[in-house]
Parts: sequence; structure tokens; C-alpha cells
Amino acid sequence: MRKNLFVFGMSCLLMLGSAESLLASGKNMPVSAQTKVSSKDLIGRWDITIDENGKSAPSWLEVKLSGLKTLVGYYVGPSGSARPIAKVNFDNGKFSFTIPPQWEDGGQDFVIEGEVTGGTIQGTITTNEGKKYNWKGVKAPYLKRTAAPVWGKTINLFNGKDLAGWKAMGENQWIVKDGVLTSPKSGANLISDQKFTDFKLHVEFRYQKGSNSGVYLRGRHEVQIEDSPKDQHPSSVLFSGIYGFLTPSEINALGPNTWQTFDITLIGRMVTVVVNGKTVITNQEIPGITGGALDSNEGEPGPIYIQGDHGPIEFKKIVITPSK
Repeated sequence: MRKNLFVFGMSCLLMLGSAESLLASGKNMPVSAQTKVSSKDLIGRWDITIDENGKSAPSWLEVKLSGLKTLVGYYVGPSGSARPIAKVNFDNGKFSFTIPPQWEDGGQDFVIEGEVTGGTIQGTITTNEGKKYNWKGVKAPYLKRTAAPVWGKTINLFNGKDLAGWKAMGENQWIVKDGVLTSPKSGANLISDQKFTDFKLHVEFRYQKGSNSGVYLRGRHEVQIEDSPKDQHPSSVLFSGIYGFLTPSEINALGPNTWQTFDITLIGRMVTVVVNGKTVITNQEIPGITGGALDSNEGEPGPIYIQGDHGPIEFKKIVITPSK
């Protein structure tokens, strides 16, 4: 009997030691081995910042599930529109995809490689010119509003006299003549000193035949100004579209050398665009930043930014009513 008790006791001690060893080894196991990353962790929208040799460049990625297991999406680089991704390859937390060049020089595709790490993503991008940069991404904010905005006082962003309250990105070509803010040729973009979150914006503008410009909301979402024929089929990259994302119901343009108006309301991600008195985009969601954005920090306030690097453009009124 005593012998049996002794054997039983030794067995318990051995089992206890084995359990402790397993627990100890579990503590030393890498997190990646304990928590398996699935494709669900990549699905969604991501605000990305690329490190181009010390210079930050904004980017954006959306990954969706197509059918049972195929991942697809959209990618926005520092320039150009949202580009479709035919397939996102995913394996054990690592992913990759390619996209062809759009407006860029160079003959090869862009190659984006990354991994999901603790609720963020990071990786590298190899450009169509063979340059390789690191990038990091965070989940894009939803920007949902729980109550209707309370509007504050209206602000005249352009005083009709000079460039007070604005700064040029680069060598300035903007002038003020006879109460009109004018970019007579392609040159620097213009950015307001003040930053805003939600607002109502009224702009009066005039472009020349064949010219191109745009108004960026919070410095991140471009409303396209372009000499688009009125009878052309609407597109997100033509007149009054949210560049690469939202298509207006019609091109309600009055044509070149004519004063026209945009009335834009932005609340969170939801935008309404009224062109020359007609609503062409009604309370639609802007998914992410558009090409040419100042940054990808979508949750932060941002300036009004006017594109001046695509051709002559004139403004005679820029008025904003921010939310309180």
C-alpha cells in the first residue's frame, strides 16, 4: 500500500513538473506563434505614410473580400486616382499586390509588399522606376458623426486684395488683380493657413479652355475642376467628381471663361456637392484620400488647398462656414 502511494505521489510530481515546463515554454513563445493572423485582419481601409528617403508621402489602401476567399481592393498613391487591385495575395500575415503605372514614368508595375502586425500594417513599395521605400499604415477612422453640426461664423478665406491667409507650395505664381485670385500658369498649389474639420464651402471660379484644377477638402479630398464637355458621360475624374471615388450625377458645367460655383458640405466622410445651383453628389461617403493629398491623417483637421499645377485658374470668392 505504501509502495503504491509512493508511486502515485511521484507520478503527480512529474505531471506537475511537465505542466510547469509547458507553461514556461509558452511564455517564451513568440506572439506570432500564439496568435495566428488571418486575412480578416487585413480587410478594411488603411491610411498609409510612405518614407521616401526622409520625406513623407501619403497613400491609402482598401482591401475587400470578393466571394469566398479572394482578396481585392483599391490603392491610392501620392498621385493619381484610386486604382483597382485585381488580387491581394495573403499568406500567414504577409500580403502583396501589384498595380500598373498611371501618370508616372517608367515601364514596370508597382509592387507593394507588407505584413499585418498588431492592428497596423507595414512593408515596402517598389516603384515602377525600381526605387524601394518603406511604409506604415494604420486603420482609417470612420469619421461618423452622432449629431448634426452646429455651424459657426462664416469666414472669407480670400479677402479680394492679397494672399493673406494663404501660402504657396513652392515658387509662387498666384497674383491678385481686380479682386480676382489668379494662377496665370502652372505652378505652385495654394494652401489656407486655417484648418477645418466639418464645413460648408462656397467657391466661385473660372477656368480657361483645356485647363484643370481642383479644390481639396481638408487638404485630402479633391473636388475636380476641369474643362469637361457638358455632354460627356460623368466620371469621378471629370468636372465636379471627388477625384477617383465619387461620380457626379451629371456634368453641370457652364464651360470655359465663365464664372461658376461649387457649394460643398463635408460632415465626417459624407459630402454633398452643388454645382451652379444643381446638386450632383448627395451625402455620399468619401472612402479615403485622393491623389495629391497633403497627408493621410484623415482624423485630423486640414486646410483648403487649391490646385495650381495643372493650368490657369481664377477664384473671386472662397467662403467657408465651419462647424463649432
